[in-house]
Amino acid sequence: MWNYILRRLILLPITLFCIVLVNFVIINLAPGDPTSITEISPTGAASRREDRSVAFSSDERYLQFREFYGLTLPILFNTWSSLPQSYVENMLWQIAHKKEAPESKIEMQTKDYNDLRIKFGDQARFIMPHLLKIMENPKNEPEIRRLAAYFFVRGGSRPGYVGNKLAPEQKAWNEKVTKDDQLLRTWTWTPEATPQKIDENVVNFQNWFQQNASYYHFIPTEKEKIVILFSETRFTRYMSRVLHLDFGTLRNDSSKTVMSEVIKRFKYSLTLAILPMLITLIFCQIFGVIMAFWQRSWPDYTLNVIFLILYAIPVFVVAPFLIEKVALHNTFPFTNIPIPISGFTSPDRIYDQEVSYQRLFDVLKHIALPLVAILYGSLAAQTRLSRTAFLEVLRQDYVRTAWAKGVPPFTILYKHVGRNAAITIVTSIAGSLGVVLGGSLIVETLFDINGFGKFFYDAVINRDYNVIMFSALAGSFLTLIGYLFADLAYMWLDPRISLE
Repeated sequence: MWNYILRRLILLPITLFCIVLVNFVIINLAPGDPTSITEISPTGAASRREDRSVAFSSDERYLQFREFYGLTLPILFNTWSSLPQSYVENMLWQIAHKKEAPESKIEMQTKDYNDLRIKFGDQARFIMPHLLKIMENPKNEPEIRRLAAYFFVRGGSRPGYVGNKLAPEQKAWNEKVTKDDQLLRTWTWTPEATPQKIDENVVNFQNWFQQNASYYHFIPTEKEKIVILFSETRFTRYMSRVLHLDFGTLRNDSSKTVMSEVIKRFKYSLTLAILPMLITLIFCQIFGVIMAFWQRSWPDYTLNVIFLILYAIPVFVVAPFLIEKVALHNTFPFTNIPIPISGFTSPDRIYDQEVSYQRLFDVLKHIALPLVAILYGSLAAQTRLSRTAFLEVLRQDYVRTAWAKGVPPFTILYKHVGRNAAITIVTSIAGSLGVVLGGSLIVETLFDINGFGKFFYDAVINRDYNVIMFSALAGSFLTLIGYLFADLAYMWLDPRISLE
């Protein structure tokens, strides 16, 4: 058994890596980026627009935004350090003339043009020698030389380290890049600049490049290009942070980390996931054995119809019904306690004054209806699955032998049937452990519970890559752990199963 567990634990990080890789590629290939803002119209329709104030009114602000999210690098492989001089010249010509080729009679669309500028700007730091050669050549068009200088400054710019506890090396780096950024910007020129002014600025760029080429690695060797191919990518940057358990910050508030926000919501979604799971595991076994034992009789038909109806009713119908018809203006049966319709607990001013047992009762009182809304669908599905599993086991020869020997029905159902049929249910429920971080969007929204469901939904709408990737990673991890526990449960439920 221990060898099996060790093998599974070794495969766990490999599996997680593959899952993260696939999700990361899909998310980064999806149209748009974090500058896309979702707008909800008065009719409820959702649409996206690009945040022009971030993207185009200030290149510096937009650059900082893209650097923060690691969007200035290719996704998996970085071949930009091997781009030829002809490619750079062609890109500058397209940007200067807003055409794809000299023979083109129409200009590029605005979106295509902006995408071209952004992509070439991201590549600038890897093609600095090419840009300098174009600036130095007086035979080139003045506008192309000016754009080469503009993108040279873009390539020479570097992001600084952010935080309160910076190492001396990081502080020195911040001072260096700040000084260089300010210096480079003073050497750019306008289209009205004189040839003498242009030549002076080109000389300044040449001197600066010679002094800083080795410091910033502007001219990488062949070995360094191979390193850049794999290291200077979005995925490598992201994984390097994940290995340090740094999952980033929120898109809308960089002062809040993803982990802190997840921990803040953990108790809500954990309660609304684990409790229904345990209740479902117990009651689906009870109802399943009743339906199987009295197959084709009135208990079987009645429960089948009930659970079929429950399974067919969507949660967005049940939840409002519970709020309007059950909770509003009503109390819990045989009490005078009103039924809460929102929140996980009472307001803080009340909850903070309560003792332990009062807090427990307060939580149970508030989650009663959300639990029902979450529970009924999974209970209906798992009960029907449990019925099938019990029927299959009841037809086995060893069960018939037990009946023939006169073994009491309870012993047969518990010892011979229940444990073997539970294997199917354990498999189904163990795979749902990952929903602990998924929550229930509709239930959490309608009952105003600040859990994971609503949190991750907002992240998808806002293009918050850090939160989306964390949900994929954590959900996958919990699912894999759930399957490992299921395998161990097989061995406990059926001694014939060996994990060796």
